[in-house]
Amino acid sequence: MLRKAAKQAVTRTASEASGTSNAVSHDVVSIRVSPHSYFIALLIGSFFSAFLFYLELDLPAVSLFMIAWIVVPFLAMNDHLVFDGRCLTRAGLLPSIWSRLNGNRRRLRIHDIEQVETQALRTIKRGGNVYYRYRTAIRGRGMMFAFASGGDEYRRMIRALLPLLPANALDSRSLDLRDHLTDPKEVLMKAEFEHIPSAEFLRSELRTSSSSPRTNTTPTGVDLERAEYLNKLGNELRISGYLHQAAEAFRRALVLVPGNGEIIYGLARCLFSIAGSERDQKIGRRAVAAFRLAQRDPRIDGETLARIGEALVHADRPTMAERVFRRVQDEFGGGFRAARGLAEIALRESKLAYVIHHFSAADRVSETPALRRWTRGEVEYFSNLNNDDEYLEMEIGRVEMLESLENLKRSSLRIALFGFPAIIVGILFDDPLVANIGWAISAIALLTWTGMNIGVKLLAPRIPYDLLESDDQN
Repeated sequence: MLRKAAKQAVTRTASEASGTSNAVSHDVVSIRVSPHSYFIALLIGSFFSAFLFYLELDLPAVSLFMIAWIVVPFLAMNDHLVFDGRCLTRAGLLPSIWSRLNGNRRRLRIHDIEQVETQALRTIKRGGNVYYRYRTAIRGRGMMFAFASGGDEYRRMIRALLPLLPANALDSRSLDLRDHLTDPKEVLMKAEFEHIPSAEFLRSELRTSSSSPRTNTTPTGVDLERAEYLNKLGNELRISGYLHQAAEAFRRALVLVPGNGEIIYGLARCLFSIAGSERDQKIGRRAVAAFRLAQRDPRIDGETLARIGEALVHADRPTMAERVFRRVQDEFGGGFRAARGLAEIALRESKLAYVIHHFSAADRVSETPALRRWTRGEVEYFSNLNNDDEYLEMEIGRVEMLESLENLKRSSLRIALFGFPAIIVGILFDDPLVANIGWAISAIALLTWTGMNIGVKLLAPRIPYDLLESDDQN
């Protein structure tokens, strides 16, 4: 009885969570801003505080230490993103002061959100499971807000914000989070109720089992319902990092409903994630084969096909992805995601005229003013690149300089790390010369690294074309 009650509770919780995707939430949701910049400030402040102590400048050293370990954590703890159902606001002492100094806005209305992009970082790999850290960036009206996963706050923000946005404003990972993000503990409990084995057992089975089981039986209504549940469970397991158990859930769903393109698409993405985490090219080829197999489903719709094309672009198969996007245009009358995908592929091949054409096609099918504003901005930017050689050279120079600064950042950080052993050896063995060399190397390298970070942030935005026109007039 307890087992049955627990299973009903988990199922009810999952259904409530999925139901929030169709509900409009007006509750205030808050999440801390990604603390990456604050963490860097803490480390830099701690290093130079120790350096000042080494130079016997005690008062500046104590002051810098207090700023690094008291002021910076206080600012980080109070820097939040707040969503009230209508606006996304950057709240906190430092953002408020900075906004008043330079006049930047701190509030972004939900109707002004143009793009949502999510990056997945593999942080820990334990057995066959991968622990992901997600970073979601919200862009619109020239502003960008970012927040990272790490607890219930992230899940609440995703459930409150993403369902209110149009699907075309979200990239594929953001769509996955909107539809399938849930508590990993609940997902594991649901997998146990389905008697899905552990990842250690399934790792060996994956290399021998078929990725697309087939049967000649006609699925019943019960089979379809259970296959849908297993497909959802597989996506939830995949998002939570339980990749091998997710593959098993997809396999069981395909036993019930053979040849279902949506389920095979989920399995292919799962296999692609496993191939990336284990660096197994054989599994990667099976993932690509599964993507191709998913396209053969006669019941597949244009939205799923477009997402398959996006996955193939991510898998570095642009030729296959282009064929999929072309099929969406030919058979389903096109769509925003297919047009945007074709534009990205054309940009890889440096075909600016095609990039402009496909973004113009995306603009014609954009369903919200924010999406139209973004696509028209892209059309204008690439049109300026295509029509003005001077502007094109300036942008190429900016991108090349940005890449050079990124390389200098990495080199400076490595040099700074090389100086730390010299500092430790010089202090332990009371050798001032070695210690001085270590401090000098690390200090200069960290100052250079800080300067490169500032340069990267300054060069990241595109050069406004109006600036070039004003220079020409002068």
